[in-house]
Amino acid sequence: MKISLIVSDLSGGGSVRAFLLAQILQFLQYQVEIIGFLYGKELYAIPPANLKVISISGSNYPGFFGSAQKILQKIDGDIIYAVKPKPTSFGVSLFKKFITTRPLLLDMDDWELSWYGGDEWQYRPSLKQLYRDIFKPNGALRFPDHPLYLQWIEKLVSKADAVTVDTQFLQKRFGGVYVPNGKDTAMFDPSKYYPESSRESYGLSQYRVLMFPGAPRPHKGVEDVLMALDLLNESDFRLVIVGGSPYDDYDEQLIQKWGRWIIKLPKCPVDVMPKIVAAAHVVVVPQRDTLTSRAQFPLKLTDGMAMAKPVLSTHVGDITEILADTGYLVNPASPEQIAEKIQLIFQDLDVANERGRQARERCVEKYSLEAMAATLQSLIAQL
Repeated sequence: MKISLIVSDLSGGGSVRAFLLAQILQFLQYQVEIIGFLYGKELYAIPPANLKVISISGSNYPGFFGSAQKILQKIDGDIIYAVKPKPTSFGVSLFKKFITTRPLLLDMDDWELSWYGGDEWQYRPSLKQLYRDIFKPNGALRFPDHPLYLQWIEKLVSKADAVTVDTQFLQKRFGGVYVPNGKDTAMFDPSKYYPESSRESYGLSQYRVLMFPGAPRPHKGVEDVLMALDLLNESDFRLVIVGGSPYDDYDEQLIQKWGRWIIKLPKCPVDVMPKIVAAAHVVVVPQRDTLTSRAQFPLKLTDGMAMAKPVLSTHVGDITEILADTGYLVNPASPEQIAEKIQLIFQDLDVANERGRQARERCVEKYSLEAMAATLQSLIAQL
């Protein structure tokens, strides 16, 4: 059986979840391909080498209809699996389902409207503004995933044959089957790597390494870790950011203010990430308490857990339950508490590393490919 995963923007963060779902489906011996629009210059994340990715240049209305037609022609899976409830993924997939009657799955790893204020957001333009939004070349309503269209498409979620979600927040709001943001724990296996060798490879040998293996954005709380390092003011600490943000210049803003603490590594293929994470002493996931954060399962949590690293995170959304007693948790937006936990961890790294080993055991049990595959296999069998 072949499954086509449809991604709204391969130059955006949704592709990471798509690659994870593809890994699970390949583990189940399905043929898998990823098809999506590309609105940026390059892929947001580098896919695994054995994964087929087809990209079509995205465009705004009215050109979007031509791009969508090209996507529709490429979708030939026995099952269609849309990633995110957006017109550019779920909308296109619904149309394909309508003309072919193929089963349609929808995956949700974010509440898309949370980026715009959630239920509070409303579109109430004046007639003049409405005209501009529709007819001006850069009019807001020419953007295929404008929040107005997100509102509309959310009302069609029930048209999917099945829904998968990665947080309790999304499950309460939309229903669906829980498929967490887990990891290939055979790939992310700390026994295959030597932390000192990894640190040497990336020029980190002389530092105590706190690692954020993702794209910084304001709600992810990286600033709180940097403020904590200001409080500690110990010269051998470094915050290593892997990949950085493709969305804006937020990375540069952080570097301008806290450059003495930051080392930035380039993005890399998923199969190289375990070697990079192996270089960390601590993985930090300092989410702030926002509507967006509460709807997310941070992928970086299972990066650290799978690699048996001490994970320092915050009481936000599902994080407390995901880590249970295998991590170090503080209140969100609390640089002072983060500083205290960093001190505690480095006072006795053996104890912290033992907690990391417990985190890996929990990850293997609950967030491995095998655990996620069992859930997806049962769901697909019902289709």
